Amino acid sequence: MVNLGRILSRATAKPFTTGNLETEERPYLNENGYVDFKEGDVEDPHNWSTTRRWYITLCSVLLLVNATFASSSVSGCLPSVSEDFGISEEAAGLTITLFLLGYCAGPLFFAPLSEYYGRRWIFYSTFLLYIAFNFLCAFAPNFGSLLVGRFLTGTFVSAPLSNGPGVLADLWGPVERGNAMAIFSCMVWVGPSLGPIVGGFLQLTKDWRWSFYVLLWMGGGTALFMFTIPETYGPKILVNRARRIRQAKIPGYENVKAPVEEGDRSLIQIYKVALTRPWIILFDTISFLCAVYMSVVYTLLYMLFTIYPIVFQQRRGWNAGVGELPLIGTTVGACIGAVIVIFDSKYKAKKLKAGVEIKPEDRLTLAIIGGILFPITMFWFAWTAEYNWIHWSVPTIAGVFLATALMLIFVGYLNYLVDSYLMYAASAIAVNTVTRSACGAAAPLFTNYMFEALGIGGGGSLIGGVATVLAVIPFAFYKYGERIRIRSRFAPTNLQKPKPDDEEAQRREKGGKAAELRTDLPPPLSSSSSTMMEDGGKELRGEKRQEGEDDDIRNESRELTVENVEYGKEQQ
Repeated sequence: MVNLGRILSRATAKPFTTGNLETEERPYLNENGYVDFKEGDVEDPHNWSTTRRWYITLCSVLLLVNATFASSSVSGCLPSVSEDFGISEEAAGLTITLFLLGYCAGPLFFAPLSEYYGRRWIFYSTFLLYIAFNFLCAFAPNFGSLLVGRFLTGTFVSAPLSNGPGVLADLWGPVERGNAMAIFSCMVWVGPSLGPIVGGFLQLTKDWRWSFYVLLWMGGGTALFMFTIPETYGPKILVNRARRIRQAKIPGYENVKAPVEEGDRSLIQIYKVALTRPWIILFDTISFLCAVYMSVVYTLLYMLFTIYPIVFQQRRGWNAGVGELPLIGTTVGACIGAVIVIFDSKYKAKKLKAGVEIKPEDRLTLAIIGGILFPITMFWFAWTAEYNWIHWSVPTIAGVFLATALMLIFVGYLNYLVDSYLMYAASAIAVNTVTRSACGAAAPLFTNYMFEALGIGGGGSLIGGVATVLAVIPFAFYKYGERIRIRSRFAPTNLQKPKPDDEEAQRREKGGKAAELRTDLPPPLSSSSSTMMEDGGKELRGEKRQEGEDDDIRNESRELTVENVEYGKEQQ
């Protein structure tokens, strides 16, 4: 019987199998004597067929949709939760809060594990646990059980948020990855907007438990596709290849190793970096201001799921289902933002190919546009929603462009974080993810009180005023960003290399030319915004190639991510 692991993990026929390895060509080793991918290697994910890579990409996006849809699906059924357990709607909002707090905890643990055990096994284990604990939510005997289930489901389903972009970086080259990352980023916004719509109609005809039945059905269907996702993490594939070669006992190759097998690559070392460095970087000027701005953006995203029912259900008298339909406008706005991101990606990719140097501050174009639109569309939405005599389509259209603005800010700042912090980008994005998720988790607890006290116009104007103040930040970074980075310990520039007192910088100093190669590359673009660095069209071999792959993975959207492949190489 064929081994199940071989069916689920093989992208194509192996070039080396333990049964006939000696009759095949000799195993490829790089210039440093490590097992590596050769040119056109069939096991290199970048060499898989375009059809297969798109299939795996869509499977990863489907996992993300489950995560984001689940985060807000119960918001449309909060009155039912409140009635069933005899609690207030604000207390029922804890079901969203605890789920988002799970977003904070999960990435810090699952992203490092994916570097140790590979992508697919983290997907398999965490998603199955997510489905299992959704049964606890669906059949919760009391409110406490429901809250525990929501926190655990949020924790486990956060793995696609942190590891999904890593899969896309494994599959696609820096330039061609644009469209895939645009779709992935768009789903971060579309999923939460669709959840309340489904929940609202279930509130009319069923009860809150049906929202979890829907999640179980979605999860079950998605799991069928998830099990077809092969291992895509290059270093892990090389580890498996090295093991097969050693098992074959070919003369001269009995002790070959993959690059990451050299040294003490332990989970303790991985977590030592994963759980400490992000909090140090948080208080760096660029990281801190980006965290503040993006926390406001993410908080507003989850405030909208309370604001829309106030506007269209309480004020205009629509029912729980129809009253959530205007949220479709936010999904349209997110798609518009994705299209803008794609065009921006292509424009910057052309500049890179033409040899034009792009500084990190050049990535702020999207954030500047979004920063200007944010207060304008917020005031537009707030004061057209305040008066019922204004047609419902007017605030709905405002919501479309508000969502576009929020996505452009979100993507623009992720761009800037990645390009500013380079080898420390994953840590910067990790702590940014935790802070904005924590702020978003608080949104359901105070939004009702805020808008009852201030009204739609007043509450929206308060948010618009904050957005107006924050809109100065991208302009300030655009003008003074390079000076700030020169003074930063973690944001290296061409004028200043990373401080040698940092353990990672010391490791890079030992890397000699490999370390120099990294600083000489054009500043990488955030894969979350679908803009990638041009590497000359040629993959690096040996250790240099491995570091190039690390860069790709580092430049992820960490809606979600805490990816940092350097952890796995900490002792090299």
